[in-house]
Amino acid sequence: MFYLLTQIIQMKILYNNNDLNEALNNVSKIGFVPTMGSLHKGHVSLIKKAKRESGKIIVSIFVNRTQFNNKEDFIKYPRNNAKDLSLLEKFKVNYVYIPKKEQVFTSSKKLIKTLKTKDKILCAKYRKGHFEGVLNVMDRLTDLIKPNKIFMGEKDFQQLFLVKKYIEKKYKCKIISCKTIRNKNKLALSSRNLRLSRKSLKKAEEISKDLIFFKNNLNRFKDVKEKIMIKKNQMSKLYNIKIEYLELRNKKDLKIINKIKNSKLFIAYYLDKIRLIDNF
Repeated sequence: MFYLLTQIIQMKILYNNNDLNEALNNVSKIGFVPTMGSLHKGHVSLIKKAKRESGKIIVSIFVNRTQFNNKEDFIKYPRNNAKDLSLLEKFKVNYVYIPKKEQVFTSSKKLIKTLKTKDKILCAKYRKGHFEGVLNVMDRLTDLIKPNKIFMGEKDFQQLFLVKKYIEKKYKCKIISCKTIRNKNKLALSSRNLRLSRKSLKKAEEISKDLIFFKNNLNRFKDVKEKIMIKKNQMSKLYNIKIEYLELRNKKDLKIINKIKNSKLFIAYYLDKIRLIDNF
């Protein structure tokens, strides 16, 4: 009992900005892991890396309404604060910030109203306002917490790319990219996976294994762009899924390329009416 109580006392749960400011007042270096909760092993990997590279760490749990372009998706997003806090205690997180929207959106000021045309690619092309919502909330959270480093996963690679572009220079904090964590069947861990049926989860795993093999063998083909287009059509029929995009892009600037070097293969598709993304 004493051991558990000690763990609870060590982790401070902050529900408002006054508590946040008081807790971080004398903290010189802090690592920040932004989340929307429903934590899994992917988040744990971010926390572990943050602990290795930062003096103290803070994890936020905030389901940001402004980045959901689908109201139903926002309502159905999995939430379990009790389970999340138990996990964060286990990994000895110093601070957990769980604000209401009024604490985050203290003004109507926005970092950006709309993305630049060249950034309206991949998910930004299909999810109007999504990344504007992400960037504006990250701007506010970064301003409130003032971290030295922010730890984000490569699974949401376009999000990582845009946060680096818009946030890193403004606040002079380092955005640390962390590798995608996959289950034993190669599926990228995601909170959205909890909404999949067992049958669909298995199909998603098969899709991931298929695309990993495909990407690893792309250098055998001269016309990569045509091969990807053929693959997209084949997968749509084979797995009976709606694919929004399957594209090979340069991981440094996200421009479409026809070469494997410095590339990532990006996909977004619907399964059980749930939108899944990945990159390889």
